[in-house]
Amino acid sequence: MNNNLNSFVVADSSKCIGCKACEIACFAVHNKNNNVGCTVGTVETAVIPRLYLVKTPSVTMPIQCRQCEDAPCAKSCSVGAIRQIDNTIVVDQKKCIGCKNCIMACPFGAIDLLPQYDNGKEVVQFNLKEESHNGLEEIVKSTAYKCDLCIDNGEQACIKTCPNNALRLVKPLDEKKYKNKKAAQALMNTTKNYKQL
Repeated sequence: MNNNLNSFVVADSSKCIGCKACEIACFAVHNKNNNVGCTVGTVETAVIPRLYLVKTPSVTMPIQCRQCEDAPCAKSCSVGAIRQIDNTIVVDQKKCIGCKNCIMACPFGAIDLLPQYDNGKEVVQFNLKEESHNGLEEIVKSTAYKCDLCIDNGEQACIKTCPNNALRLVKPLDEKKYKNKKAAQALMNTTKNYKQL
């Protein structure tokens, strides 16, 4: 068995109040270099979190990357822009060509394709104009965004910020050990009850 499985963040929908504090914290952590200010009214770039709050009549909770062991997004990326680093699936936005393969491959809908920003400004690239063949046109470069477990921050901003403690980091092997202990305890209790009959 693999002793080093990827961790991931999961939400408890019974605790999530839909306040979007997780989205704002995610954006702030990932855009330290793209903001002139960090208060309301001073942010000069689009607010792009790497998790996505879903609100329906029956459920409210953020959807995040599950950091799959055999990540379909990474397998589908034709330029190798998505790969595993230190047990986290990350996007190299400089390599990303915006092909959307990762969006189609992700079973959780945890990836988005949005404009790329650098120093608070949209990154543009130049393409030949098809109709004239003699000029260039500017287009905004799009790139994939997904949860990277705040790999450069050391702790997950969404978990730290959630006012209702609705988010937690799941470590698969710890979860397995916990469930093994619960199952053993339940089996022991069942055996004791059976002997008393």
